[in-house]
Amino acid sequence: MAEVTDTPSRKADHIRINLEQDVRSGLASGFARLHFVHQALPELDLRQVTAATTFLGKPLAAPLLISSMTGGTDQAASINRALAEAAQASGVAMGLGSQRAALEDRRWEASFQVRRLAPSIPLLANLGAVQLNHGYGLDECRRAVEMVGADALVLHLNPLQEAVEPGGDGNFAGLLDKIGAVCRGLGVPVIVKEVGWGISATTARRLVEAGVSVIDLAGAGGTSWSQVAMHRAQTPEQAELAAAFADWGVPTVRALQAVRRELPHAPLIASGGLRSGVDLAKCIALGADVGAMAGPFLKAAADSAAAVQALIALTIQQLRVAMFATGSPDLAALRQAEMWSD
Repeated sequence: MAEVTDTPSRKADHIRINLEQDVRSGLASGFARLHFVHQALPELDLRQVTAATTFLGKPLAAPLLISSMTGGTDQAASINRALAEAAQASGVAMGLGSQRAALEDRRWEASFQVRRLAPSIPLLANLGAVQLNHGYGLDECRRAVEMVGADALVLHLNPLQEAVEPGGDGNFAGLLDKIGAVCRGLGVPVIVKEVGWGISATTARRLVEAGVSVIDLAGAGGTSWSQVAMHRAQTPEQAELAAAFADWGVPTVRALQAVRRELPHAPLIASGGLRSGVDLAKCIALGADVGAMAGPFLKAAADSAAAVQALIALTIQQLRVAMFATGSPDLAALRQAEMWSD
């Protein structure tokens, strides 16, 4: 087991920087260049348009996931409670931030334990995959899942963040086999996600062949964790190192198109730079099963659960109007909607 670190302090920095600084990627996600072909005669009643779907065997009101964000601090506990209450009330899925802090120190378990507030939605546990190179294995993965009553475990990949962040861990050697071992032994689905630089088609295939159930592309175009690292830098040299990667990564649209071509049937989550229900509609039309957003919900959760719920409602309504205006009564039809690009 890894020794106790300054994980809570680092997580507190991450929340503060994301709320206070401009940490957007220098790359565009690609959504702005895509446009639906408008249907002036949709032959639909808007009231009958449904975005309902299922994810991890549970019903959702819309294909929307509040992406993994935080945990392990007092402020994170408040944020997670607001997110969970809103997700449950709205019928959307929720991911938790890395639970490493709670595995290192049980005092932080409560900051992640929101199942009582969200009894029926898909809830995702989370650990950094790199920890599999530092004493973590099936036992720690099971503890993370059991700690929160999760429906699946997210193992996140963040090599660039670790390479540029002060005190980061750059040992990503041999992880694929260890991820495969977790997939075989855990007993719940394993989701692998990037944190904002995208997953290539080749990497996605290797992960699926290893046993990963769902890929979260987490492409470039939203939060850039190298920009977060730049704001955490302790020296000018560290800041300059991180700043050089502001426009690094595979944009979300490009990653989604490439991985869907490579893996026509694999369950995919599209995240990275989604800012509206129209972006979500574009993800579904491009082949994603679910779309995920983080930054907008973090800012809303710092306000209240009601603010999160209002943002979810707006996002779903935007999705439904986009479906209506493309003549799509349901998500299956939306996947056939015609689009053009600049």
